[in-house]
Amino acid sequence: MAEKVGVDSSLPKDDFQGLMELTAALNARYSDRLQVQQIAQEVLRACFPKWLPPQFAFLFAGPFPKFSSRMNAWATALCGVWLMGECEINDCEIDGGGIGEKQGVLVKRCRFMEESGCASVCVNSCKIPTQAFFADDMGLPLTMTPDYETGECQFSFGLTPTCEGEFDAKNTPCLSRCPSLGGMRKWHSRADSGRLTSPNTASPCSLMDD
Repeated sequence: MAEKVGVDSSLPKDDFQGLMELTAALNARYSDRLQVQQIAQEVLRACFPKWLPPQFAFLFAGPFPKFSSRMNAWATALCGVWLMGECEINDCEIDGGGIGEKQGVLVKRCRFMEESGCASVCVNSCKIPTQAFFADDMGLPLTMTPDYETGECQFSFGLTPTCEGEFDAKNTPCLSRCPSLGGMRKWHSRADSGRLTSPNTASPCSLMDD
């Protein structure tokens, strides 16, 4: 990740705060949220041998989608504790309107979300690139639904993100605890262009413009 961002943290590579420093640097360096998403997805790819994602898509996700969803839910709950905190495998909505038994993961209070304090960092550095990685590289649809009130995040393997859900995520109001205090609005020069807002909500996060 340090190579992609162009800077490195002085903290050990396995230090969580070091990761957050690099994540903040990534979001501060690129004004185009699509660049942030692309780099974050590339970082995810680099965590696996190059042969693994396409082989998983071909051998497992395609012919055995239910099994693959459960496998990834289990792996996420087991391996995601360091990044996200306590996780619990649960049932979730899946494509077709059904319920996928043990195909979901509930992050009870996302450590990454809480430490960043920024809806944009959550959406552009985690939600969208992670969903894209599983869909594009692993051949498995995934919808992530963060709750900024409770700090929870629901992973639903086998559920394709909807346009409505993605629109709502990208138009999330700035969090009151956002560390940029609105300063990123100047960095993103297109912050007020073409955005639909509800008269009863705060302005959408300035980092989420199309």
